[in-house]
Amino acid sequence: MATEVARADDPYQLTPEGIKEPPQGWWQSVRYLGPGLILSASIVGSGELIATTTLGAEAGFVILWLVIVSTLVKVAVQVELARWTISTGQPALTGYAKVPPRIGGVSWVNLMLIVLGLAKFLQLGGIIGGVAVACSILVPFGPDPMAFSSIAIWTVIIAAGSIALLISNRYSLVERLATVLVVVFSLITIVIAVGLPFSPFPYDGGDLASGLTFQVPAGVLGAAVAMFGITGVGADEITMYTYWCVEKGYARWTGPNDGSEEWARRANGWIKVMYKDALLAWVIYTFATIAFFLMGAAVLNAQGLVPAETEMVATLSRMYTDTLGEWANVFFLVGAIAVLMSTLWVAMPSWARMYTNLLSTFGVLDWQDTTARLRWIRGFTVALPIIWATAYLVIESPVIMVQIGGVVTGIFLLAVVVAVWYLRRAETDPRLYGHGVFNTTLVVSSVAIGLLGVYTVLSALGLGVG
Repeated sequence: MATEVARADDPYQLTPEGIKEPPQGWWQSVRYLGPGLILSASIVGSGELIATTTLGAEAGFVILWLVIVSTLVKVAVQVELARWTISTGQPALTGYAKVPPRIGGVSWVNLMLIVLGLAKFLQLGGIIGGVAVACSILVPFGPDPMAFSSIAIWTVIIAAGSIALLISNRYSLVERLATVLVVVFSLITIVIAVGLPFSPFPYDGGDLASGLTFQVPAGVLGAAVAMFGITGVGADEITMYTYWCVEKGYARWTGPNDGSEEWARRANGWIKVMYKDALLAWVIYTFATIAFFLMGAAVLNAQGLVPAETEMVATLSRMYTDTLGEWANVFFLVGAIAVLMSTLWVAMPSWARMYTNLLSTFGVLDWQDTTARLRWIRGFTVALPIIWATAYLVIESPVIMVQIGGVVTGIFLLAVVVAVWYLRRAETDPRLYGHGVFNTTLVVSSVAIGLLGVYTVLSALGLGVG
């Protein structure tokens, strides 16, 4: 039985012994924040460094409004799914498996997640490729840093090193790595973006105002759709956030639902901590996203430079070298490695958990069996980087690979919204529902995501949506 193979300290096991009173106020809550920092590390990576700067390079300032909207509109859906997780102790894919209709005994949401996972092979392969190119430029194997042999060697090193670092899959390790990488590169990038008005490629209030006119130039629709799907919390980040909320301890500290008012009070207390955690994450990745976009619009667009193919890293480095001088190339490359690795190092344990949870919904393993769950998670931690690295070595186009992942993520957002509303109605205790303002925000967010998702699907089908 699952109870015979479950560790006493397993965060996915809700027991009376695991109950802890929630903190009051911001100061007491700080030590309990963390899942949002992991989420920020995932977000401040491929979406910002590649997709957002590419959009800025292609469109200029005119589409700044979409950058802001893309980070804001999905937060309510993220919080609502995490609310269900804290109240039940169950991660996202266990919930998705309950959403009808079922096809061949499997929920259509989890079937769509399989498609998303395939697209993520490309996106995360693009991230490994971006890191490999940056490393090859810094320390090439041979005379030509852009030679396939040098990049391939670095690709293997990055995949193998990441496996060795994260094979333990400890929550505390993932949280510490995420915190350091996010803080360092985000602060540096924001400082540079703020300093752009004093550089050879300045922007002013008029440029910013032109980006708030709710226009989408026809020539950049593809990049815009990919950017919306990949920046801010995407479908995969909304999903993975539930695992980190559980492993931080929010659900275990709430305890099993015994129907009492004491349980509802504790649950609402830990949900308030989660609110603070999600808000901190939103502040971090929103400012970082805007900073990357401004650099792409101000520096790259002004020179007609658009990141593409293996030249992506060299083109992106122009954001720094053209404003600070050639010495800044090393500075950029180290920063690019940090920000891309933050996404990679969060994606590995996150997707390892999601794939393991997916298999448990198919009956391959018992999710409550701690030993079996950890064994499968470690197996995916080894296998996934190898698959992602192989995808990059075959395709060798980080920008396209990341954008494909972004488009599919945008489509899967539709399924996530449906699942969130189903679980809210079917399983979330009404005593835990958010107040009127939050509920209104959740409706607006859901409608916005739905419209964007339908638009994405029609565009992907080539139905000529203008």
